[in-house]
Amino acid sequence: MVIASLLGLPAFLAYFCLASIAIVLYLVVYTRITRHDEFAMIAANSAAAAVALGLSLVGFSLPVASAIAHSANIVDCAIWSIIALVVQVLVYFAARIPVSDLGDRLEKGEMGAAVWLGSVSVTAGVLSAASMSY
Repeated sequence: MVIASLLGLPAFLAYFCLASIAIVLYLVVYTRITRHDEFAMIAANSAAAAVALGLSLVGFSLPVASAIAHSANIVDCAIWSIIALVVQVLVYFAARIPVSDLGDRLEKGEMGAAVWLGSVSVTAGVLSAASMSY
């Protein structure tokens, strides 16, 4: 019985490693496109930066999890993870339309801006994940 359970270990490791790489790639891309340095702000104890980046990461991880659950293979999962990354980047720019000074407000530690950006990111992530039910 234990051996039968362990037969799935290679697939688990492959998908988990792919997801981990996708998350690191997402964090690199996302933090490069924003005007502010989220990690420096978090290191300086900015709750606004932590909320915005953390919820953005949740918004990205939801469709990645859906891609893992629904993909035919690891390459398919990687493609859908990249699509999820592109969606989250576009969502960041869309969130700046009604709040044009979003970066400045986050740098000031304004929680309203952080919750707005995080909520938009999670909403897009939920919709992306649900749309990946191919």
